[in-house]
Order: sequence, then structure tokens, then C-alpha cells
Amino acid sequence: MKKIVLLLAFFALTISSCTDDITGLNEDTKNPTTTKPEFLFTNAQKTLVDQMVNTSVNTNVFRLFSQYWTETTYPDESQYDITTRTIPDRHFRILYRDVLRDLQESKMLLDKELPITPEAIAILNNKKALIEILSVYSYSVLVDTFGDVPYSEALDIEGHPLPKYDDAKTIYKDLISRLTVASGSLTTGTESFGDADLIYGGTASKWKKFANSLKLRLAVNMADVDLPYATSQITAAVTAGLISSNSDNTNLIYLPLQPNANPLYADLVVSGRNDFVVANTLVDKMNTLSDPRRAKYFDYKTGTTNYVGGVYGGSNNFAAFSHISATIADPTFAGTLFDYTEVQFLLAEAAARGIAVGGTAGSHYTAAITASMENWGVATADVAAYLAQPSVAYDATNWKKSIGEQAWLGLYNRGFEAWTSYRRLDFPVLVAPAVTYNNLTEVPKRYSYPSVEQTLNATNVTAASTAIGGDKLTTKVFWDKF
Repeated sequence: MKKIVLLLAFFALTISSCTDDITGLNEDTKNPTTTKPEFLFTNAQKTLVDQMVNTSVNTNVFRLFSQYWTETTYPDESQYDITTRTIPDRHFRILYRDVLRDLQESKMLLDKELPITPEAIAILNNKKALIEILSVYSYSVLVDTFGDVPYSEALDIEGHPLPKYDDAKTIYKDLISRLTVASGSLTTGTESFGDADLIYGGTASKWKKFANSLKLRLAVNMADVDLPYATSQITAAVTAGLISSNSDNTNLIYLPLQPNANPLYADLVVSGRNDFVVANTLVDKMNTLSDPRRAKYFDYKTGTTNYVGGVYGGSNNFAAFSHISATIADPTFAGTLFDYTEVQFLLAEAAARGIAVGGTAGSHYTAAITASMENWGVATADVAAYLAQPSVAYDATNWKKSIGEQAWLGLYNRGFEAWTSYRRLDFPVLVAPAVTYNNLTEVPKRYSYPSVEQTLNATNVTAASTAIGGDKLTTKVFWDKF
């Protein structure tokens, strides 16, 4: 009888234990369900810089479009095939999902904070301003890459899972307005993200200069489509304060070891692959000018004391040409979103268009070249010798050529910005290779829309394609008028 009672008690205990709440078993104790806004901001920031500076042909081919580099065994992307590897898809996805979405989530978390003291309120506002500036930068890259893109309905997964594509010019003007507000809301001398900010360490005054410099870029881009508006915004940006030296450059300093090393190091060194050489388009021009930056940009052809570029768009033997320099392949080499060189070239262009920015087009042109040389560690005497060449002197009668060619040389390794400068000024004269994908006869002016978007969001993509004049690599973005 005792055995039966004990057995029933055992079954009762077992049954009762089976009916307890077991939802706790679904909790992943190693992966938190909540995070901090600082973590999201840092991740978005690094992902953005990685995307803009890496050289993987799966995600970034802007150095190839700018004819800085060319490929060796597989020249497909140098011949403008960006669909086989679905390059537009990756670029689109990374910027929207991994950058803009993280920035949005970071801001949503900050919105829940309720600071009381004036100092805490100022810190919170600075954090939100930094998020806004990086968001604007990201959207500007998307517009400059594709043209019309999702904007007003973007990131609203529940309300607009298939967002419409907004007019690029309308987006641009809103981005400039957002930069004006963000720059004005920053309290200099007050903290923000601190060490979580991998670029400026949370220094608000540096972010203000970056925001105003980005505003300058967008306004200069618009000069051919709306000069009065561009003029007012350029003037406002200059007045508010721009990046004023190389110490203000928007640099993310990478670490010696992966995954926090510069992505170039992974692609050029760690991979063990020899996929790139410097293009003859760049090397030949720099050889003609005896440009002292050559030793910083690339090395001699093996076994010689000559700089020799590979045939752009051809299938090149790696050993037969100059290679990317050890400086660039260093794991700690900085990733740059904006620099003093670009600011000075933009000011030179604005002055050449008759916009009062302080100084002359020639003085800003000289300052831009000097800034580039100094940023790459060129000796002062070599800078002076370069500037003294008649072929380098600023030509006011053909300012687009002068600024366009020197900006192209000065923006080396910043492929996206160089491609933008080329599209706006049409200099240097870049010629498509003899063999191209789909027999393209010119350098691409934009990316085609992502294939996934064409499939899943077909109605909106079709409308956007019609609005911009066709989803082709040769269709110009709205500000590229000539």
C-alpha cells in the first residue's frame, strides 16, 4: 500500500512539473533582446565606412568606375558588368538595412530617454544630431548612386513594406534642410556618443564641420539644375563653418586585426588574391605630371623603377604592372567619408561658378592640391615643384578641366567621390574599355536598380525607372545635366 502511495505521489509531482510555465526555455541568454543606442550607432557607422571604402567586387566597384584600378584575371566589373554579382543589391541592402535601419533604431531608443538636467538634454540632442547627419549622408549616397530611391516611405516595414521611390531632387532639398537643422542643433563643447563614435570621438564641433561640408557638396552638385538655390545653400554652408584642415577629415581609424582592420587589407592582403593593379588611365596621367604622390598611391613595376599601369578593362597579368601601395594595404589605414581636399575643390568650383565663398577659384584649387599632397605625406619642396608646372596651373578659361582633373588625382582611393566629381564636371575624359558588358560605350552614370527590388517591388521600381528616363547605366542622375 505504501509503495502505491509513493508511486502516485511521484506521478503527481511529475505531472505538476510538466504543467509549469516553460516559456523561459525560449530565452536565448547569450544574445540579448535589447541593446543600447550607442551599440547601434557604432555598428551603423563602421558598416557605412566599410561599404564606402572596401574593394570587394561584390559590393563596391567605384574605384573601377573612376578608372583608378583595374582587374587582372576577371575583368568583368571593369567592363561594367554589375549584375552578375548583383552589386546594386548589396549596396542598396547594406545602406538601407545595415546602416539606415540601425541609425533609426538607435534614435528610437534615444527618444525613450527622459533627461532632466540641461547638460543631459544637450548630450541627448547631440547624439540625435549625429544620427541625423549620418542618415543624410547615407541617403545622399543612395541618390547619387541610383537616382530616385525610397525615402518618405523607407524603413517603415509595417506601414510600407513596398515603399515608393521619391523624386531625387526633392530628396536632395530635404536632405539639405535636415543638415541645416542638425548642424544648428549641435552644442559644441558638449559630449555625445564619446568612444562609441569611431570617427570624431563624439566631438560636436567636428561633426558640425562635417555636416556643413556635406551640405556644400550637395549644393554644388545642384548648381547646374538650380543655381540660385545652390548659391544660397553654398553660402550658408561656408558661413556655418567647413572642414578647415586635414585634422578635421572624417576618418575612421581601423585596428590592426580583423574584423576591425580596413577592408582593403582583407581584400588585398589577407585574401591572398591578386585581383587588382593600378589602371593605366591614372598612372599615365601622373607620370606625365611627375606627380610626387605616385609613391604613395602605388609601387614600381616589379624589377624596375618605372610606374606602369594595367590596361583598363583588360585582362592583366598581376606581375607585369604596378600594384596598390603598402600604405593603402595597411590594416590601420583610415577609411574616409570626407576630407579637406574635397572641401577645397568644391570651393574652387563654387568660386569658378561665380559664387562668393571667400578667396578665388585659383586659391582654393591650389589649397586643394596642397591638402592632398600633405595628407599623403609629400614633402613641401615636392608640392611646390608640382604646383609650379605650367600644366598644373589653374586655367580659368577651362576651369572644369583644371578642377576636374586635379580633383580626380586628389580624390584617389575615394572612388565614389571621384566618380561623382567626374559625372558633375565631365573631367577627366574617361573612355570606356574596348570590350564592355552589353556593349556599353561610356562610363556608367549610375547603378541600375537592384534585381530584388525589380522583382518584389516591381510597380514602384517601374514608376521610378520611367521617371528618371530608363533604368540604364547610362541614365544620368538629376544633377548631372551635361
